[in-house]
Amino acid sequence: MQRRRLPIGIQSFRRLRERDCYYVDKTALIGDLIDRGEHYFLSRPRRFGKSLLLDTLGELFAGGEELFRGLAIHDHWDWDEKHPVLRLSFDGNYRNPEDLEGDIIEQIEGIERREGLEPAHSSNTGPRRLRNILDRLHHKTGRQVVVLVDEYDKPILDVLGDPERAKANRDYLRGFYGVIKGSAHLVRFVFVTGISMFSKVSLFSGLNNLENISLDPQYAAICGYTDHDLDTVFAPELPGLDREEIRSWYNGYHWRGGEKVYNPFDILLLFRTREFLPHWYETGTPTFLFETMMEKGVSPLELENREAAVDLLSTFDVGNIGVDALMFQTGYLTVTGEERRDHRLFFRLDFPNLEVRLSLNNGLLRHVGGNCREVSSQGKHLCRLLADNQFDAFAEQLRAFFAGVPYQWQTRPELARYEAWYAGMLYACFRTIGVDLRVEESTSHGRSDMVLLHGGQVFAMEFKMAEEYEETEAALDRAISQIRDRGYAKRYRDRGEPIHLLAAVFGREERNLLAVRSELV
Repeated sequence: MQRRRLPIGIQSFRRLRERDCYYVDKTALIGDLIDRGEHYFLSRPRRFGKSLLLDTLGELFAGGEELFRGLAIHDHWDWDEKHPVLRLSFDGNYRNPEDLEGDIIEQIEGIERREGLEPAHSSNTGPRRLRNILDRLHHKTGRQVVVLVDEYDKPILDVLGDPERAKANRDYLRGFYGVIKGSAHLVRFVFVTGISMFSKVSLFSGLNNLENISLDPQYAAICGYTDHDLDTVFAPELPGLDREEIRSWYNGYHWRGGEKVYNPFDILLLFRTREFLPHWYETGTPTFLFETMMEKGVSPLELENREAAVDLLSTFDVGNIGVDALMFQTGYLTVTGEERRDHRLFFRLDFPNLEVRLSLNNGLLRHVGGNCREVSSQGKHLCRLLADNQFDAFAEQLRAFFAGVPYQWQTRPELARYEAWYAGMLYACFRTIGVDLRVEESTSHGRSDMVLLHGGQVFAMEFKMAEEYEETEAALDRAISQIRDRGYAKRYRDRGEPIHLLAAVFGREERNLLAVRSELV
């Protein structure tokens, strides 16, 4: 197969096809959507191809037949039936009160010019301009209008740090989107995309007929690349790259479909650079995510193998943003399993791949740790000390590490389980260097805090908090006994490697490590 142009940053379906770029054919899924219904909503993380999907829909309804030759939908579409397309993309900056309406009016004026319509100056607000142009496009063409909205939630996400402005933008958009439903007789098809899933009550109460396909297994791969896509469409790019390393680094996003998918941006940059780097992660700094974790008291240790009810994954609104919903919708956690209990669906969440696991933990340490500049070197040094069984030096290095971490989060009364944060910082330090780490593995008697497999040895760890320094020895005894009595290390005996029970006790008043004790079994 001949190599083609990599469509990096190309969100125009026409440009992609005319330049003979690689293209993963999603038109069979698109055709099924159109046959099945008329009003859809899709949430996906950034850089997942949502804009290209909307542009493909736009070209399809506009009748761009030449662009679809050779694709699945070509012979199953009526190319004589063309519809006017109204596409809005909220990709501006919305930090000032007037920004949102100004951007909407500017976009609608652009559509008026392209369609040869006179500006409707008498309609001086965004909702009125929208209602007006839907009516005029319908009457000009005699066809119903296709409405495509990209990044519907960005005007709210931009100002989440300012709750009053966020609420104002949300309330404005609620009325704006309500115009679409109120003009149902003028509208043929609606597709709305974004990152977050704001509840219908808070944002889409006026457009409550949208069908949310974000977790519909049938459309799990409507954005993103599958393994099959890489092995067929992108086959010319694979020579010279380790196929299993590609899977480990970038595969793993799962929205309940049969296959996991890759983020397209990662794959295209990998093929361009030929290097395994955090391409997607580096396109956005999740500062708000880190701050929310601190505010909610969620340790990085608790992110792996996390359980959440399905309704919690869509609990997202101004002033009510859960960590599970935030991490899932932004792409830092994905679905790895599901279970129905008592008529309620629960999801198991975890990091999708190595890129996200390494990068997120590294970013969190840099966000939290004022003096933790060389995160990977810290982790490597701590692992070397454990491998050499230098436990006193390990404790000394760990104290120095925590001494460089600011403790603003400890002053918050809602963060009662401080040991989880200490353990989480150590966990994040290890995760940044990719060591074999097992977190909270269950036994019949409980769950271990952390198990590290390194240097041909097993380190089963338990963390405790001492209210006072005098309690240190008793806390160490409890931790060692808990690891031994609950059998946290039993499953590793077949490895034939030395097993160390490792207890670490932190002081609530001292705000640092008090002591470490190891026991070889």
